[in-house]
Amino acid sequence: MAQPVIGLTLDHEPPGGYSKTQPWYALRENYCAAVSAAGGLPVLLPHEPARAGDYLALLDGLIVTGGAFDVDPKLFGAKTRHESVSTKDRRTEFELAVCRGALKSDKPVLGICGGEQLMNVALGGTLIQHIPDEVKGALAHEQPNPRTEPGHSVKIPKDTLLHRITGALALEVNSAHHQAVKEVAPGLVVDAVAPDGVIEGIEDPKRRFCLGVQWHPEYLLSEGDKRIFSAFIAASRG
Repeated sequence: MAQPVIGLTLDHEPPGGYSKTQPWYALRENYCAAVSAAGGLPVLLPHEPARAGDYLALLDGLIVTGGAFDVDPKLFGAKTRHESVSTKDRRTEFELAVCRGALKSDKPVLGICGGEQLMNVALGGTLIQHIPDEVKGALAHEQPNPRTEPGHSVKIPKDTLLHRITGALALEVNSAHHQAVKEVAPGLVVDAVAPDGVIEGIEDPKRRFCLGVQWHPEYLLSEGDKRIFSAFIAASRG
């Protein structure tokens, strides 16, 4: 069976570290490994907003990855900007273009961590800018223990795509974020919630495959994480 071609968005870093004098792209290896293990062919996407349509013509599915940055609050209509917010504007511009293009053509999209937040904004939703300031009694969503270990649990409602994929009513997940979905975009439904009420998963039941999760399933901490990638690749085969 042919391998579906899966585009993964890259992170962008300024000079220093890997390249001392020039900016550079980056992506953790386990993103690509999880796609390959599920039967997909991973392809990495540079930040060229004007070429989003050209990239999409080559792809069968899209993964919007996470990163240590935030979507500019003005993009979801916020009148204030929390002091903790840090943006990567060209990356966000590209991710909005490629995500909206994929959804318009009903190609499968999986949003991971910041990618889930980006997906919500792309479809008209809003974000919590800093969880500790907006959620009373919030968990440590930037978990102190390694990302290779769970940070907290999430509850998964029945009759959701995520429940059908994982076969679980709860999962133990890792956690590496200070923002989260606030107002869910029109047409999306919540499919995972943390014990403190923070939204951890969203999906669009009317699309072929449109799923966002706030954790990092590419670490494959559970059978549920593995099934997320398997289901995404299956949907990308058409």
